[in-house]
Amino acid sequence: MVSHYIAEYEKTADLLPGQTSDWLKKLRAEALSCFSEKGFPSLREEEWRYTNISGIEKKLFTAQLSEQVVTVDDALLNKYRLNDTLTMVLVNGRYAKELSSLEGLTDDVCILGMADALEQKPELLEQYLSKAVGNEEHSFVAFNTAWFSDGLFVYVPANKIIDKPIQLLNIVTQAECLTTIRNVLVVDEMAEVNVIETFVGVDESYLTAAVTEVFVGKNASLTLHKMQSEGDKAYHFGGTYVKQARDSRFNHHNFAFGGLLARNDVHTDLEFASECELNGLYLGIKRQHIDNHTRINHLKPHAISRELYKGVLNQRARGVFQGMVFVAEDAQKTDSVMNNRNLLLSNDAEADTKPQLEIYADDVKCAHGVTVGQLDEKSIFYLQSRCIDEETARNMLTFAFANEMVDKVKLKGLREMLLEQLLKRFPQVGVDKEWL
Repeated sequence: MVSHYIAEYEKTADLLPGQTSDWLKKLRAEALSCFSEKGFPSLREEEWRYTNISGIEKKLFTAQLSEQVVTVDDALLNKYRLNDTLTMVLVNGRYAKELSSLEGLTDDVCILGMADALEQKPELLEQYLSKAVGNEEHSFVAFNTAWFSDGLFVYVPANKIIDKPIQLLNIVTQAECLTTIRNVLVVDEMAEVNVIETFVGVDESYLTAAVTEVFVGKNASLTLHKMQSEGDKAYHFGGTYVKQARDSRFNHHNFAFGGLLARNDVHTDLEFASECELNGLYLGIKRQHIDNHTRINHLKPHAISRELYKGVLNQRARGVFQGMVFVAEDAQKTDSVMNNRNLLLSNDAEADTKPQLEIYADDVKCAHGVTVGQLDEKSIFYLQSRCIDEETARNMLTFAFANEMVDKVKLKGLREMLLEQLLKRFPQVGVDKEWL
């Protein structure tokens, strides 16, 4: 169906934001050419060998580019809007100013919808757009670059600490909708901010393709949370690509709950003495397929990285984890640990895991570990010996396994929302939310 998207692009290109900027028109044209040549990723590509996206290719998703009045159910909006945050709401891939709230934002901080930013600050955006990831990464990135309709642009100036988290709430309300979002987050030297990406939608078939580019300046700090809880029939591709300056800190908490098929990429480049921590939890039920692909590039000495991803898979769900730690020849004194742990709750569930270390320096400390298994029968027996029935014992151990990742989230409102998602997807018998 590549030809369909190429034909549609030619009809609707003038409706995309930023078409008055020659540099962006050139960027989009190069991306469209790349996508036209490669098509969607296939199983023949090593980094997509576990994920078959033929279901996407068989459907014709349509972008909502024209101006139109979109209504959002208040219950849905209130359910996922977090209190005490600066909130940017996107509906079907377009910024909804009337649903957003930036109360308390100071003038020195720039938070704009991407379409507005391309009109108001094109020179600033030109410095960053497509600088953290290029079309050569894979064709979904090229697809997003050509088609993105809106997104979020955040610029935090040097020495600025933003007290309130920034929530980007993406809502899809229509079936067969193509939602293409491009976010650019820039945190300048000595600045600090929390950002929350939330993806939700109706229980219909649609495609979300979201790319977030992140630039963390010298001695700056960014904590980025992502909660993907889309409809059971939805398709999701999300890519987060990070450039870290020296002495910077980047923490990422990735929670993949929804979608029929979901793929998450998290790639970061570490400079001298920078630090990153990648945490992830993926919960699969029914026939869900959830793929997580991470890459940590240690490019300079003395950088530290920690990574822990956990998966809980039930029924016929399939989880994929592909993690790479690359240590360049110049990156001496690197300290890196990567772990992936998977819990299978049924005999039909499947976990495919592929951790990799590629090391070209000789004075480093690197390790990785993987586990795939079912609940420990000895632990179940121990709880039963304390007058707890078997079903409750299994539920308690499952929640304890998953809750370790939720507990790493410091934002109270988001942590409570994540717990609700856990309780929604797995049996609640014998488990009290107040315990978690």
